[in-house]
Amino acid sequence: MSRIWAGTDCGKTHHHTLVLDAEGSTLLSRRVASDEPELLQLIADVLDIADGRAVTWAMDMTGSEPGLLINLLAAHDQEMAYIPGVAVNRAADSYRGQGKTDARDARIIADQARMRTDLLPVRLEDEALIELRLLTEHRADLVANRTRTINRLRALLNSMFPALERALDLGNAGPLQLLTGYQTPAAIRRAGTRRLTTWLRNRKVRGSEALATRVVEAAGRQHTAVAGEKAIAKMVHTLAEEVMALNKKITEVDKLIEGRFREHDLAEVITSMPGIGATLGAEFLAAVGGNLDAFPTADRLAAFAGVSPAPRDSGKVSGNLHRPTRYHRRLQRVFYQSALISIQNDPNSRTFYDRKRAEGKRHTQAVLALARRRVNVLWALIRDGRSYQVTPPVTASA
Repeated sequence: MSRIWAGTDCGKTHHHTLVLDAEGSTLLSRRVASDEPELLQLIADVLDIADGRAVTWAMDMTGSEPGLLINLLAAHDQEMAYIPGVAVNRAADSYRGQGKTDARDARIIADQARMRTDLLPVRLEDEALIELRLLTEHRADLVANRTRTINRLRALLNSMFPALERALDLGNAGPLQLLTGYQTPAAIRRAGTRRLTTWLRNRKVRGSEALATRVVEAAGRQHTAVAGEKAIAKMVHTLAEEVMALNKKITEVDKLIEGRFREHDLAEVITSMPGIGATLGAEFLAAVGGNLDAFPTADRLAAFAGVSPAPRDSGKVSGNLHRPTRYHRRLQRVFYQSALISIQNDPNSRTFYDRKRAEGKRHTQAVLALARRRVNVLWALIRDGRSYQVTPPVTASA
């Protein structure tokens, strides 16, 4: 069947669509607002131009900006393909002219879709997957805010009370609770170990006595009040409460993520892999689109996740492997983080990691190699619909 290609350069308020036929001739070029009436008119005009020919809609974005357009195209049973913006920018160098306009970018997108057969399809996500993606993205924002706030809190403590900063693990709830009531060395010395212990126990802090002993010892090493101590102490109190509030929000989001993730058909298969729990499993589903239809082989999935080295050979130089530069960052985190965890509780993963270390690989290289191997395993498990079985490695008899 003959076909035409509609390339769309997506924007926040407007999109530009340019349509090419099989010979590369322009059939339509139009800038439209991201409003339903204009987009429906665009779709109708393109289908009218197609005159029975199949239409492939290619776009350089699949996020929030073209969301309405993608939904309207899906409602009209239109075929959609995604070409990354970086691929469009690099391809632009091979086209005539040096200017950059939305119309030129739309033409490049349409022309690349016309010539290439390796573009990923764009599919409309179901409600459950959309909710998982939104929840995991929200969680990532909350975690980033918590990390930023903790770093700021550490910096303030170092400027006012360095010994206390060294004595506290701000990743735990107890030290944060302490900072909501006591921030300066003088205040901690006045309270003393017994009073601090009672104060912490009343707030259900674990290891209250040990924590109180550490901070009193730290206060005993500093008897000088730095300039601006009162203002810094107030800010420390505020930031400690902010971190505690963020911890509470993250816990609530984790519960929502786990509830939605457990409802997915692949949840049991994914979590059977050592190192993958509900949160990482949800991030995996959100990254791949809920299934592996877009990844016919494990190699494609590994390349998408950035755990497969990219060759950079030229002339007589061969076997020159480098870390890829284009990949899904959050999916790579899923495989890398789960590989790290699996080393601790899966004998197969531990044996593979130890073998790579014995071969001279650095820690990061060995974990990446393990992550790559685990991509093959997870892909096969999902393909076959079966759970991971832990089989102890066979050791050679002495």
